[in-house]
Amino acid sequence: MNKQHIYNLTTAWTGNKGEGTINYRSYERSHTLSITGKPEIHCSSDPSFRGDKTKHNPEELLVASVSACHMLWYLHLCSEAGVVVMDYVDNATGIMEEPANGRAFFTEVTLHPMVTVRENSMVEKANELHKKANELCYIANSVKFQVHHKPDCKVVGTIKL
Repeated sequence: MNKQHIYNLTTAWTGNKGEGTINYRSYERSHTLSITGKPEIHCSSDPSFRGDKTKHNPEELLVASVSACHMLWYLHLCSEAGVVVMDYVDNATGIMEEPANGRAFFTEVTLHPMVTVRENSMVEKANELHKKANELCYIANSVKFQVHHKPDCKVVGTIKL
């Protein structure tokens, strides 16, 4: 029997300026994501869609989910493989296309993880494990766009030239 994991959250629109959605410009896109026992996340739409640029938007959160899921699987695999990761930073990028019909979609997410490992002997295995992490990542397995990886790896105390 398959395991099933259920995730509950509440999305509450907070952008009613008094007139509701009487017209497209009459309301803010602000909303709050709430998960029991965790801090709220204040969101809006992308500024291109009349959103508040100071708040997170769904598109950013999608890219963040892909990046975080990959990182967590990668660290797990490294710990099992004897690759000691000392630091991990990913500057992820997502590309969304918006055709004239308004049915926008993501075409890809590219992860740029910079991994620092403890020893030179770990670099090759560290680079290889990104492929396996992508295969196991729940989020990457759930989206219909390509998830690319452009990893870089360095050893503690070395400067990449």
